[in-house]
Amino acid sequence: MQDTEVDDAEVIRRARSDPAAFSALYDRHAPALHRYVTRRLGDSLADDIVAETFLDAFRRLARYDTTHRDARPWLYGIAANLIGKHRRTEIRAYRALSRTGLDAVAESYADRVEARVSAGAAHRELAGALATLSPQDREVLLMIAWADLSYEEVARALGVPIGTVRSRLHRARKKTRAALGGIDPSAVHDAAPSAIHDTDKEDPGRGR
Repeated sequence: MQDTEVDDAEVIRRARSDPAAFSALYDRHAPALHRYVTRRLGDSLADDIVAETFLDAFRRLARYDTTHRDARPWLYGIAANLIGKHRRTEIRAYRALSRTGLDAVAESYADRVEARVSAGAAHRELAGALATLSPQDREVLLMIAWADLSYEEVARALGVPIGTVRSRLHRARKKTRAALGGIDPSAVHDAAPSAIHDTDKEDPGRGR
């Protein structure tokens, strides 16, 4: 049974001497990570990417900084490197969706604006915009919009300064907003609307 009272750092400390304890980390984070990877690459690659992420994490247990109680940024950072190896697959999926509106990879993000623009058009136009983003800008945008990481967590996941996260997010938002006729899809983010709506201000709600 998963011990929800024990934070990730404690799970990792235990797993260093008792490898079986690592399963708690997997049970806690694998489902959300799988959904995230599926949105990026589709079902066909998600199982392998998630499995590789946790295998890599297990190998790195000794190097994890246990002052960070939440391991999500660490795990998503590992996954980002693995996703990057399939960049062409991701871009092909976005381009297919922008042409046909039939590919489901990017739909969950576009669904958040379907009340304000045609859902089919949103899917196609947003996917087209995602395909044109630099890998670095797209990574920041999707970690915030899909993985619900804060600016600080994204910075830690990617090993970059928080200012870099802000500038990459600003560029990504500008392109996706233009693709949707001025509507900013990140501004209707489920958990914290203002978190990515204004990249020039720190949102206290996302500094967890």
